[in-house]
Amino acid sequence: MVVRPKSDWPCGEIVSFKHRSNVLGNNIWGDPDERDLHVYLPAGYSESGEALVALWDFAAFTNAGPGHLNWRNQGENLPQRLDRLIATGEMPPVVVPMPDCYSSLGGNQYINSSAVGLYADYVVEELVPFLSTRVNVSEKCAGRGVFGKSSGGYGALVHAMYYSETWGGVAAHAADMGFEWVYRPAFPQTAAALSALGGDPYRFLKNFWLKKSPGSPDYATLMTLAMAASYDPGGDGTDAIQLPFDLHTCELDPDRWEQWLSHDPVNMVDSYAQQLAALHLLYIDVGNRDQYNIQYGARAFIRRLEKLGIEHHYEEFDGTHSGMDWRLDTSLPMLAKTLYQACGIESPGAGN
Repeated sequence: MVVRPKSDWPCGEIVSFKHRSNVLGNNIWGDPDERDLHVYLPAGYSESGEALVALWDFAAFTNAGPGHLNWRNQGENLPQRLDRLIATGEMPPVVVPMPDCYSSLGGNQYINSSAVGLYADYVVEELVPFLSTRVNVSEKCAGRGVFGKSSGGYGALVHAMYYSETWGGVAAHAADMGFEWVYRPAFPQTAAALSALGGDPYRFLKNFWLKKSPGSPDYATLMTLAMAASYDPGGDGTDAIQLPFDLHTCELDPDRWEQWLSHDPVNMVDSYAQQLAALHLLYIDVGNRDQYNIQYGARAFIRRLEKLGIEHHYEEFDGTHSGMDWRLDTSLPMLAKTLYQACGIESPGAGN
């Protein structure tokens, strides 16, 4: 008796390219500057055919592009999901690059930071043109989209604001926003963990990577340190990580915290209204029971979009921050179809 779903549709191909970065070299953590760029090519891909839309995949915190290729005991990994959506005609064929933006801080927010790395430049200035020399993708802004969830959703959303000349559309799932509710709840845990180590974040990081089984408090602390390095970087030495609160009282440092808030998408809408309005698709969703309280930031973000009359697509689904990949069944077809239309290209046939 067959109980597991099986597929007989055509499978795409994963190709990998080695790329040595100029902007990631000599970073303070010793993270590699040579990385693999894994790229999904749809079934029937041809270098001599019509240039395809590219949808760039930004992975969540503690993950990276290569992690989206992993086998799953239940459900689909990203290439399997793309195979199904394309073969069933739900979305047109697309190319999906999956950059490796992992760091010794557990990931990053896909922005430039002297304390993490110049990961925005890495993607926009290096990988985007690099891909165009190796894969038959549209070089139009309208032919290039970006999507992600959690930190990847944050990266996708702020890239749409900072680099509007690069991205024609965005799909942000449970993107970090509403920083007061997303990050502040973890500050007491971080204060306790660091206080036990003499307040030394670098000692914590060394211990973290040596632990056989890090727990939830460890990951909460790791996330806080990574966000501090991303949103309010110090120097390029032992002062690279500067916290926005007092370790003894957990009281906020107003100046440090203000630096964080300047990166909150909720606070960026007014300054980047023109860039957001120019997108061919601004897709945002979040679960109504998100463990990180992102639904509150998302609602505030949407309220600002509505006030400014910026066109968008928003869904608040019944769910949490976990197990969200099924939402890609909604966002990716919408993003792909919109971008082909914006390029003036009839969507290529599926499953060829």
